[in-house]
Amino acid sequence: MSRKLDHAKALYLEGIRDGRAREAVTRYTGDRYTQHSTGVRDGVEGFVAFFEPFIQRNPIRDIEIVRGIEDGRYVFVHAYQSLNNGAAEWVTTDFFDTDSDDLIVEHWDVIAPYVAETPSGHTSVDGPTEIEDLDQTEANKALVRSMTEDLLTPGERSPRAADYIAQDIVQHDADLADGLDAFRAMLRSPDRLQYHEIFLLVGQGNFVATLCRASRGDQEVAQVDLYRIDGGMVAERWTNAEDVPAAADSVNGGKF
Repeated sequence: MSRKLDHAKALYLEGIRDGRAREAVTRYTGDRYTQHSTGVRDGVEGFVAFFEPFIQRNPIRDIEIVRGIEDGRYVFVHAYQSLNNGAAEWVTTDFFDTDSDDLIVEHWDVIAPYVAETPSGHTSVDGPTEIEDLDQTEANKALVRSMTEDLLTPGERSPRAADYIAQDIVQHDADLADGLDAFRAMLRSPDRLQYHEIFLLVGQGNFVATLCRASRGDQEVAQVDLYRIDGGMVAERWTNAEDVPAAADSVNGGKF
């Protein structure tokens, strides 16, 4: 049985939550650790240099791995973090690449503030977590790819939304209510986020996650969406967005 998802979870829980940064990054990463997280340099020493001070600044760290999916060499993790008894709350969406020994060799993430109540009364992370319909993995991945390219890239395509989106879609977006009508209204908005490229797409059963290059105006955005598919339609969506820093301000190879 693959250990790659266990390794990704352990890097979070042992390395950050439990405060054993060096031990965890040494144990669970391979002969390289290429980093795309803002502010974290490549390699074991880059991870340690960032997280040891982080651990000291935040002595109380409650981290919950809410969802995890595995697709070939890739892993996706959906995590909630509460620091210092809720003084700061974050949602982190992480993608990991692994080697033939299931050790982590590359990492991308998007981090955004936790939202306790969306327009329809959900949180950033609540909802189903169980992976189902494993025999539908490839079909569900194809659905999400087509939906992203047909609806979310620049252009007016909202009439096609009903081909992909359930009438009662549940949204965990801080600004978007449940339902197909709200999704259509978002698509028609002139200032909506524009998706330009699916950089990573990872799926397992009824869950599919994407990391996309996007933009809002002149600002480049790293956008993560996690979808739950039910009966061939997108039934639920969780989302995270983070502005991409200028290349000159990056301490590693960049967000992508």
